[in-house]
Amino acid sequence: MARTTLTKTTALGAYSASYATANAADATFTAADASNGNQFVAGNNDLVVVRNSGASPYTLTISSVVDPYARTGDITTYSIGAGEYAVFGPFRNVGWMQSDGYVYLTGSNASLLIGVIALPS
Repeated sequence: MARTTLTKTTALGAYSASYATANAADATFTAADASNGNQFVAGNNDLVVVRNSGASPYTLTISSVVDPYARTGDITTYSIGAGEYAVFGPFRNVGWMQSDGYVYLTGSNASLLIGVIALPS
């Protein structure tokens, strides 16, 4: 099965006039697809925010790729407690972008709500 693609929210930046518009800074969160995994288009400056909306701890894995120095750095089964938030990144393309242009995430339960924030350069 194909991974479920997450929709990114673009951060408005420090001086955006858009803050005067209702809902302009709202972020999109999607339940983790525990069966197929998730992915998002690598943007070289992406922050991942995860909220555990469940009553038990669940885990998140973010898969790295070999960088030019032959290093990998998977974030493996990071435990997020009930009601807690976790923040990862920002993720750069080097070391995180898979060959198909995506970053891969796998949550252990749909109670993990994942948001991807594209940070301004």
